[in-house]
Amino acid sequence: MAAPFFSLIIPAHNEEHRLPDTLSQALAYLQAQPYDFEILVVENNSTDNTLAIAQAFADQHPQVRVLKNAQRGKGRAVKQGMLEACGEYRFMCDADLSMPIVEISKFIPPALNGYDIVIASREAPDSIRYNEPIYRHLGGRAINLIIRLLALPGLQDSQCGFKCFTARAADDLFRIQTLNGWSFDIELLYVAHMRGYRLIELPIHWYYQSESKVHAVRDALRMIRDIFTIRLNAMRGLYGGKV
Repeated sequence: MAAPFFSLIIPAHNEEHRLPDTLSQALAYLQAQPYDFEILVVENNSTDNTLAIAQAFADQHPQVRVLKNAQRGKGRAVKQGMLEACGEYRFMCDADLSMPIVEISKFIPPALNGYDIVIASREAPDSIRYNEPIYRHLGGRAINLIIRLLALPGLQDSQCGFKCFTARAADDLFRIQTLNGWSFDIELLYVAHMRGYRLIELPIHWYYQSESKVHAVRDALRMIRDIFTIRLNAMRGLYGGKV
């Protein structure tokens, strides 16, 4: 069987309430597209009914696969999904679907060509944030400033949970990935720059979700620690050179 054109990877930790609607929206949208696709739900050590709900949905829809990862960590879940996906383009998608599913079309040909990695950006020109409290926005910008100063100069929104990779970039970068928590995408983008991949930030419409699992102060401290780990790994030569 030929590999699908598109893979949608959804990491899911304790998402029993949001996952059914997300999967229904994603499936309906992708079924209306002219290309083959697959949806991979990576259940990530949930303590609720996420796994059962995802598996029940997959049992009814052959385009959906469920992967189980017994160890918690968003980075670990996304890595597993990306490396087990078969699509020519592989898109990581937060289970809250804070970016409307229809915006996926912006990230792949024919709408966009010539890039290995496309990052959804809430800060790029023409992006729009909806319903976000000002304290969350200011906290996010402070975290991004730290990231730009220490690791990713020039990237305005490295932490948005919607990113698309070509199969070649995904297979290369996710095999190198060492971080399993929230900072994994900082590492991926840092290594992508080192290895010469072509990357672009794409403006999106983004809707704030009050059930966000991000904790600004705690996660900022962890990210600072992880950034120094990334830089140390680079100094040790763990990430190699350009591909």
